[in-house]
Amino acid sequence: MKSFDLKGTARTIAERSSAQARALKAMRRAGDVPCVLYGGKENVHFTVTAESLRKLVYSPDIFVINLDIDGHVCKAIVQDLQFHPVKDNVLHVDFLEIVDGKPIVIEVPVQLNGLAEGVKAGGKLALQIRKLKVKAMYDRVPEHLDIDVTPLGLGKTIKVGELSYDGIELLNAKDAVVCAVQLTRAARGAAAAAASAK
Repeated sequence: MKSFDLKGTARTIAERSSAQARALKAMRRAGDVPCVLYGGKENVHFTVTAESLRKLVYSPDIFVINLDIDGHVCKAIVQDLQFHPVKDNVLHVDFLEIVDGKPIVIEVPVQLNGLAEGVKAGGKLALQIRKLKVKAMYDRVPEHLDIDVTPLGLGKTIKVGELSYDGIELLNAKDAVVCAVQLTRAARGAAAAAASAK
């Protein structure tokens, strides 16, 4: 995984929910995003600037984050993001602190490699799941999960249960289809012509 440096400022939580809601609105108006760090001895509430999150959030890459909250430094990953339903700006971020010796759960992008046999025969390769949920020690998590599609024929699929990676447990349903070579009209026509010629 790539690393990303992020600075935060600790914040206090108002006791009354109405006061808390007003405080959150004021933060967002000022260009700050409220965040929570979980996984350590206690949950830490803090803010980061919306600008500092841009390259972290709007990226296809996954990162281990070097998080500095008022001098308290730790490693973390993004656990959850909340976006505004209309404006699409980030409203809230949950981070999970990485603890030595404890595995993390994170979604990793899938990367298809090779030219599938079914594509050569006129089919179309379709990626059904763009990211797979994995459980592993953070230093074993790759930037992407490579899948060789070269032997994949027309109408064939690769399911989660057929994949395996060293030191990584895949958490998606075993029968979930990751990718498939779909029959196109041209491929169906060619198959029908070949069948009628026999």
